[in-house]
Amino acid sequence: MSTAEAEIRDRDLELLERTAEVAASLRSEVEKRIVGQHDVVEGLLTALLANGHALLVGVPGLAKTLLVSTVAEALDLDFSRVQFTPDLMPTDITGTEVIEEDRASGRRVFRFVKGPIFANIVLADEINRTPPKTQAALLQAMQERAVTAAGETYPLDPPFFVLATQNPIEQEGTYPLPEAQLDRFMLELPIGYPGREEEEEVAMRTTGEEQVTVRPVVGSGELIELQRLVRRIPAPPSLVSFAVRLARSTRPGEPEASGVTEHYVSWGAGPRASQFLVLGAKARAALRGDALPSYDDVRAVAPAVLAHRIVLNFEAEADGRTTRDVIRELLRESQEWT
Repeated sequence: MSTAEAEIRDRDLELLERTAEVAASLRSEVEKRIVGQHDVVEGLLTALLANGHALLVGVPGLAKTLLVSTVAEALDLDFSRVQFTPDLMPTDITGTEVIEEDRASGRRVFRFVKGPIFANIVLADEINRTPPKTQAALLQAMQERAVTAAGETYPLDPPFFVLATQNPIEQEGTYPLPEAQLDRFMLELPIGYPGREEEEEVAMRTTGEEQVTVRPVVGSGELIELQRLVRRIPAPPSLVSFAVRLARSTRPGEPEASGVTEHYVSWGAGPRASQFLVLGAKARAALRGDALPSYDDVRAVAPAVLAHRIVLNFEAEADGRTTRDVIRELLRESQEWT
């Protein structure tokens, strides 16, 4: 038995095995409707186990919305979808107060009617199509798992995830998410075009009569227990040090800053990136049923954790470099750190 396994109680080892079983079942259920996109599905499962939010970025028609709704069905959780539009108001998300008359006393009283944010999984569809004041309505919910309205704070029932979608190619009528809100998302998951064989399979499945039924795999109580298990998985100090160094290497002017960072980066990732690198590595280990995250787990989650936390400069734009290009170079350099 490894040192890490010795630190975990027998009950936790059983939960690790159960986590791997749940992950395999979730993948199987999602694959009933979604062809390919294995990296995106893996990213979603990582975020769910780590109790984090995820932002799915891709052009229209790549099944972003279908993927999120399918995951929600497989999780047997309360699910709500909000279609973000330019005329959407903050109260359309959080809820609003209405006046009711008490029939017994005849007095009029205010009652808070909860909005769609009061669900376990909230799909924020095309989140960049609504103005900043409405986008900001999600900030407290995403960070504190609570909503404040009319001076009262209403906690959100766990588990709670915001899974947002965004179209990266349309700029007209869109509002880029502010950095403070982007930082609330644990992962940014890009969705690309399917391969030829996958696209043929999509066309075959979606033009026939067969209706696919997704079976619930896990409920809220067990999912919360698995999330707590991820927190209990020990992270060796050397792995934490590696994750922190990777995050700090994105910050120009820092002693750990890489050459590519100094050349192309204007602002680097903040401390939340270090936390999510470690937590994401733990979640990936749990998905396999392992008691110990590895450096490769940190590297695997790094692009999704760092991509939306790095701001490139004009030189990067002139040279045609993207944030993921920079991250790839940082990860190549990181091979020499271990």
